[in-house]
Amino acid sequence: MRRIAPCSRAMNVLSEISLPVIFPPRPQRAVGRLALSFRADSSLAPTRIERFYQEGCLKSRLPRPVEPGICEAVLMNISGGIAGGDELTTSLTLGEHARACIAGQAAERIYRALGHDPARITTVITVGQGAALDYLPQETILFDGFRLHRALEIDLAEDARYLGVESLVFGRHAMGEVLRTGTLRDRIELRRDGKALLNDMLRLEGDVQELLARKALANGAGAMATILYAAPNAPALLDPVRALLEDSPCEAGASLVHGVLLARLLAPSSEMLRAAVVKILTLCRDGSALPRVWQS
Repeated sequence: MRRIAPCSRAMNVLSEISLPVIFPPRPQRAVGRLALSFRADSSLAPTRIERFYQEGCLKSRLPRPVEPGICEAVLMNISGGIAGGDELTTSLTLGEHARACIAGQAAERIYRALGHDPARITTVITVGQGAALDYLPQETILFDGFRLHRALEIDLAEDARYLGVESLVFGRHAMGEVLRTGTLRDRIELRRDGKALLNDMLRLEGDVQELLARKALANGAGAMATILYAAPNAPALLDPVRALLEDSPCEAGASLVHGVLLARLLAPSSEMLRAAVVKILTLCRDGSALPRVWQS
């Protein structure tokens, strides 16, 4: 039997072939851009949309207004939730004498991040002379392992009016979930006529369950909310807001910061928090009902 010797030339050629390096596929990231601006020709004229730009997962709809002269908008994130690496940017601008009520369609969910990149949510609000904005997003629900950097920047003219709320829910307790780890950097900055009135920063990182259990932070609460009301009649509403908070099951307080009414609420559950928030927002809105999306 004849022995077949290996071809040294062929083996050398194979050894010189460099195989391509295969990297694992990167997770898909959601990117959204939304810019809305409103105008009114005079203090008595109805407000109408002036600029409407939407890109990616951020969308908006303009339902029929409930109150005459006030333009309503509903904000939506059609990605179904937010995860690490997502980037959402919203710009809301009200011209002189414009009046608008902008609400979120539903609660926003911040899911577990697969890597180290945080989700980034940036909202920039500008309210002109004689204008009034009610900015009413619904709750943000944090899931275990989340990573979120969120910033809200508000610029008000000298006599502009602003009412806003930001609510956080620490996990879905009704589903038996426990929020153990995560990263949160949440900043709210409010300026009037270029002067900084409020710079509020919340930071959570590491063992979130242990941090939220601290009495000085959340005292074991399942949800929290921050309400801001900047208007000429804000000082007059301080005592009525405090009276509402005393009758609620929330640990809460309200104070005036450079003429801005600031209320902070801690509640055992998102349902208890929402009930208290609705009462305060309704009071600040002179008894007007909240947008339809809040009532569903």
